[in-house]
Amino acid sequence: MAYTEIDDPSAYFQTTLYTGNGGTNAITNTGNSDLQPDWIWFKRRDGADNNILFDVVRSKTKGIYSDLTNAEDNLADSLASFNSDGFTLGADTGSGGSINGSNETNVAWQWKAGTSFTNDASGTGIGNIDSVGSVNTDAGFSIISYTGNANADNTVAHGLGSGSVPKMIILKNRSISSNWMVYHASTGAQAPLFLNLTNAAGSGDPDRFKVVPTSSVFTPGSAQEGNGNGNSIIAYCFAEKKGYSKFNSYVGNGAASDGPFSYTGFKPAFVITKPSSRADDWRIFDNKRSSSGANPNNKHLFAHNNNAESASSTNSVPDGIDFLSNGFKIRQATGGLNTSGATYIYMAFAENPFVTSTGVPATAR
Repeated sequence: MAYTEIDDPSAYFQTTLYTGNGGTNAITNTGNSDLQPDWIWFKRRDGADNNILFDVVRSKTKGIYSDLTNAEDNLADSLASFNSDGFTLGADTGSGGSINGSNETNVAWQWKAGTSFTNDASGTGIGNIDSVGSVNTDAGFSIISYTGNANADNTVAHGLGSGSVPKMIILKNRSISSNWMVYHASTGAQAPLFLNLTNAAGSGDPDRFKVVPTSSVFTPGSAQEGNGNGNSIIAYCFAEKKGYSKFNSYVGNGAASDGPFSYTGFKPAFVITKPSSRADDWRIFDNKRSSSGANPNNKHLFAHNNNAESASSTNSVPDGIDFLSNGFKIRQATGGLNTSGATYIYMAFAENPFVTSTGVPATAR
């Protein structure tokens, strides 16, 4: 029985913690494999600063903010380069928010795409909007850029490969001020979420993700977030890979000490949760940030605001999420993670598969 498609997840995703220096700052990843990132999501931990995202398709000088509606920003002095095993930062003197302030603590979540992608829709017959980007079919991840035209029936090639259907898509209109539009398989078509907002998932909204994605294309709808006429759109697309990534949901039970368990098939390195049935936070957890260095993993950041890192606790006892060998378990009774009867979507990436292809098991923290 095959437990995983990827034995070493660090070849495709890594979390790196670092301290800013206000000058040239070369950061090297520490995972088992070298990772040259193609998408980096930065967040300052010890103070209020925007989430800033860069990718190789838009270039190292173009930042966008997951907690703002702003159009793409020119940040020429923030990210200096994507390196063979990490990245180099500049003096960070721009106005977009700090990722390299002197003595400030930060986190960088990094994903690998790496293969150039071009789809001429008229030539390939795949989709009806031309698209370009960077893809990794092994890891089920693609970064896709295209120009919108407000046609509700437009389809865009995602490049994830035969048989790989996106389970989650995060879209941003780079040209204008607009919300970040999110598709998640657990809420389905016409039920968008918004990465910069706390709103519950919509319903019956054909202007946003009109139909469920297929193994070749997605249909963003006619709304300006994903298909503004003449606007440049960036899409981060994810398909599930056994033992490496999972995009699913759970239902809260309101129990602080015995919350719901979500089976992922791997020991998580990174988890984002969001209530889809009610308004509340996008919370980000990873395997590098914890008050004790062990379970529960209680330090979280937010995709939708610029808040400093928070540490959850009840009566001075840490709570949050346990990262286990085969999934995660909620250890908190709050609206953000575990309201009884509420539905929560999540995206998760692996530190280790539950069992490798050679039979080596993962262990809990």
